Amino acid sequence: MTATAPHVLQLPVRSPELRVLIAGYAIFRSRLELPYLRKNRAPLWVKARKVKVECVAKSTEETELESLVKDDEDDDDVAIRQEYSNGSASSPRTGSGSSGDSLSLGIREPVYEVVEVKSSGTVAKRNINRRHLLKSSGLRPRDIRSVDPSLWLTNSMPALLVREHAILLNLGSLRAIIMQEQVLIFNYNRKGGKAFIDALLPRLNPKNTNGGPSMPFVLEVVEAALHSRIQRLEHRLWNLEPRVQALLEVLPNRLTADILEELRTSKQKLVELGSRAGALKQMLLDILEDTHEIRRICIMGRNCVLKKENDEMECSVPLEKEVAEEEEEEIEMLLENYLQRCESCHGQAERLLDSAKEMEDSIAVNLSSRRLEVSRFELILQVGTFCVAVGAMVAGIFGMNLRSYLEEHVFAFWLTTGGIIIGAVLGFYLMYWYLRTKKIL
Repeated sequence: MTATAPHVLQLPVRSPELRVLIAGYAIFRSRLELPYLRKNRAPLWVKARKVKVECVAKSTEETELESLVKDDEDDDDVAIRQEYSNGSASSPRTGSGSSGDSLSLGIREPVYEVVEVKSSGTVAKRNINRRHLLKSSGLRPRDIRSVDPSLWLTNSMPALLVREHAILLNLGSLRAIIMQEQVLIFNYNRKGGKAFIDALLPRLNPKNTNGGPSMPFVLEVVEAALHSRIQRLEHRLWNLEPRVQALLEVLPNRLTADILEELRTSKQKLVELGSRAGALKQMLLDILEDTHEIRRICIMGRNCVLKKENDEMECSVPLEKEVAEEEEEEIEMLLENYLQRCESCHGQAERLLDSAKEMEDSIAVNLSSRRLEVSRFELILQVGTFCVAVGAMVAGIFGMNLRSYLEEHVFAFWLTTGGIIIGAVLGFYLMYWYLRTKKIL
């Protein structure tokens, strides 16, 4: 064996000393690099003096061992880089807030323009971003989708979703988040939002309570929302009903293009009104059948929980439990009241729609009878035309300027003319009788 350098270490391939040496080298390198990386947030590569390993046995295991050492070093480097990259990506987020998150991901965070109505009756416009809205209301991102104005077509069905610290309300053009002491109204410039604000503010005025006990703020907001929505449906129904009744009195005797177009538009509005009232009615029915949701509304803002076994309310203060149970009865009565109004509106719209459909059927029958009369008259004309055409054929035969020796007789013209007329009339009556016998006419 040749002489080696004084700092060259020779070890067998399968010796335990070699494995300990490789593991210790990897640990030593990682401990040198990690503390400095975490402190300065910058990569630092420590140049350690590597020990040259020469193996006594020269075989294929030598190559495997070298690849093993290289793989171990690469895994440590990858782990260090991942930890550094995670730390550098999280540190700006903690410092810059929500805008940093959206910018780092390349996504523009939505900002909602809302009207905030507090329990004291104060109204203010606010611009609130999505992250702050989630933190202030205790909601999750999937909850916001039910009231997000940008998802207008996706969330068109009415919904009342109860969460731990907030209630999400979606009534078409009215979308709001109800919290314990405030309500955030989206699309406040639309008719639904304006009607809701006009119905809510008088309820929050202490002068309108007449000295009696007022309901909790959450129930006041829910009642104002249902009242404004159903009242709008009722007003639309009241405007449509006289027009439809007037059309039903005029039709089907007076069929003009203007009247038929007005009937079509009225029917379309009745279909839309009936579908909206039916969807709202179904929402109220679902809430009334789910006592768990009603009790979740009652325990909002109280030190109460619902048992998983039987959904019974358990409160730390017995008085709060009594108040919550009374509120549960009030909520059920409130929902049943608006359910009856919604059912009445939906039923009246359906009745008017059925009357309009029956009128359309009557108009269709009337038009069909008129078309039948026209067809019968056309058939009679065609029969008469055929009989006259036969007489014209006879006249054409005599008009060929060929000698038949009939022209020499004095009465030949009158006899031929009378025969053509009598034959045409007789042929017409025969064909008419045949068509009547076959029930074609």
